[in-house]
Amino acid sequence: MTVSTMSLQELTSSTIQLLCREIGVVNTARFLNQFTVGQGNYTEERDQLIGHWTVDDIVTEIQRRRTSTQQE
Repeated sequence: MTVSTMSLQELTSSTIQLLCREIGVVNTARFLNQFTVGQGNYTEERDQLIGHWTVDDIVTEIQRRRTSTQQE
């Protein structure tokens, strides 16, 4: 089996994305805070994660998901 080596930055980014997907953003942040004092550019990362969403968009999405969960 051939495995390509990622740069440390690619590996870190890929791992953070995996953790966010599997355990959620909050738990990922809590986990990473054990080992790091911070890295990267928060503003750029936030824009990549949230993009154009406004607070109202986020609230609407939370309400939509809560409603769909309650109906199941």
